[in-house]
Amino acid sequence: MRFLLKVSRPRFWFYLFGPYLVGLVAGIAARGELADWRYALFAIYFLFPANLLVYGINDIFDYETDALNAKKTDYEQLVGPEKRRTLFYWIAGLNLPFIIAAALLFDLNSFLALQSFVFFSLFYSSPPIRAKTKPILDSAFNILYVMPGVFAFAITSGSLPPATLVIAAGMWTAAMHAYSAIPDIEADKKAGLATIATFFGGYTTLAICFGLYLAAAVLSFEYLGPTAIMLGSAYMILMIASVQSLRTGRIFNLYKAFPMINIVAGFVLFWHVVISKSW
Repeated sequence: MRFLLKVSRPRFWFYLFGPYLVGLVAGIAARGELADWRYALFAIYFLFPANLLVYGINDIFDYETDALNAKKTDYEQLVGPEKRRTLFYWIAGLNLPFIIAAALLFDLNSFLALQSFVFFSLFYSSPPIRAKTKPILDSAFNILYVMPGVFAFAITSGSLPPATLVIAAGMWTAAMHAYSAIPDIEADKKAGLATIATFFGGYTTLAICFGLYLAAAVLSFEYLGPTAIMLGSAYMILMIASVQSLRTGRIFNLYKAFPMINIVAGFVLFWHVVISKSW
């Protein structure tokens, strides 16, 4: 269990669980609806099983690259070839019941949103697509982190969220991925793995992230107002600060604070939605 927990990256759990919570409060019409047991069931899913799917599949197919990356041995979990089959069985066993439950409990829009999450999670790392080895596509596939919110909104409201918001969120997650790829540039180059960061280089990737965060703030302003500008500005300042960290070789130190920054941003977004609902 300790091994599975480490593979699932608990410090990243809120990357899936947070969007799910935001989608729930955005979609419900009254606070009492949150007591629905089905919503609690899938809250459990987006805490552990879904994270095991995202990061477990990544680790199964990335041993050759991860073995060259000190971050995997010191900061994360290295999954050797002897553990791949067992890990795959655990991923399937913990995810399939929820996928079947979604098909039985919710409408087609909700089920398709969940299937989109599973699709992007699987083929980000696994063949035949293996998006993580294709620059630009690797960041685009990180829209998988938006899908829990789309799913939650669909199960509570019976409809899909506005396309503009989904696109803005996709830009945010693309920037999140691109920024996270910068500390891995040297290890990925040694392993022959092409990513958006190895393709463009660290400084250009930071500029791309800056532009994506700016675009996300502009697109979401109609729905989030000043909150969109505040969050967008915080990330753009982070990108500017990262230029100096990259120049001094300390980008990984700043990267380690990135999950907490994202959690704080999600917290702000959650309460913005709650307050604006005016129940």
